[in-house]
Amino acid sequence: MELMQTEQLNRFAGFGIGLASLFTENVLAHPCIVLRRQCQVNYHARHYHLTPFTVINIMYSFNKTQGPRALWKGMGSTFIVQGVTLGAEGIISEFTPLPREISHKWNPKQIGEHLLLKSLTYMVAMPFYSASLIETVQSEIIRDNTGILECVKEGIGRVMGLGVPHSKRLLPLLSLIFPTVLHGVLHYIISSAIQKFVLLILKRKTYSSHLPESTSPVQSMLDAYFPELIANFAASLCSDVILYPLETVLHRLHIQGTRTIIDNTDLGYEVLPINTQYEGMRDCINTIRQEEGMLGFYKGFGAVIIQYTLHAAVLQITKIIYSTLLQNSV
Repeated sequence: MELMQTEQLNRFAGFGIGLASLFTENVLAHPCIVLRRQCQVNYHARHYHLTPFTVINIMYSFNKTQGPRALWKGMGSTFIVQGVTLGAEGIISEFTPLPREISHKWNPKQIGEHLLLKSLTYMVAMPFYSASLIETVQSEIIRDNTGILECVKEGIGRVMGLGVPHSKRLLPLLSLIFPTVLHGVLHYIISSAIQKFVLLILKRKTYSSHLPESTSPVQSMLDAYFPELIANFAASLCSDVILYPLETVLHRLHIQGTRTIIDNTDLGYEVLPINTQYEGMRDCINTIRQEEGMLGFYKGFGAVIIQYTLHAAVLQITKIIYSTLLQNSV
């Protein structure tokens, strides 16, 4: 009976831990994502918001002038993009020989096919990612109340060349394929490699520090759930930090010519138009370097620090709650 109770608690705790992690990644982190993207596309900005302190200050200003919705806009569309990505990957792997998972006995051909599947998935999701990006950076001051499926409508419209009128500076989707796929595939490779590496170190550390007979039930349960969460956290953090300059370039290219009006991240009030005229990825990189300096690629980086500090805090709190629950049940 006691064993059943412990097993039920373990299941419940495992579900709770996963839920807390998902909530942090997708909901709690959203204001940081909104601000980071607004800073990235704001080529006018004199303040780069490289530290958490200036980011908190500007978040407070947006909240004060526009209300909480200013920091939570476009959250529904980010879930839609995730759904489209997962769905596209499933459908493509079903109808092609491209593998969704890499087996332990992998070879270069299998890895190549797996990365091709990822590339095709990012291509399918690209117009919806573009529409979602616009929703997250568009100022709440001039934004209409858009429905949750507006992102799907806009994404399809972008492919068909219909919908919202765009300016002549809008880059065709074909010229966005390379930077989008490059960012997506590199993010996947870096996060997968770091995740496996961290997991290997944690499992080795766990194995050497606990002899089977001396391991407490509490510790064995923590060892079952937490290494994977820590590995995921480290993988996301490292890939986001390493690819931040490329993400800045990608977002600038996606937003160009969409007639998007963003918030002024220098003042915390007023709005600004996006009037960039980049010819492509190389031109965008050169222009940022010349006009904004190397730190121009890291605009809004303070939001990443806040995002992952929050995530680490939630992981730690969840671990404490879980340990307490388990100790009380044992």
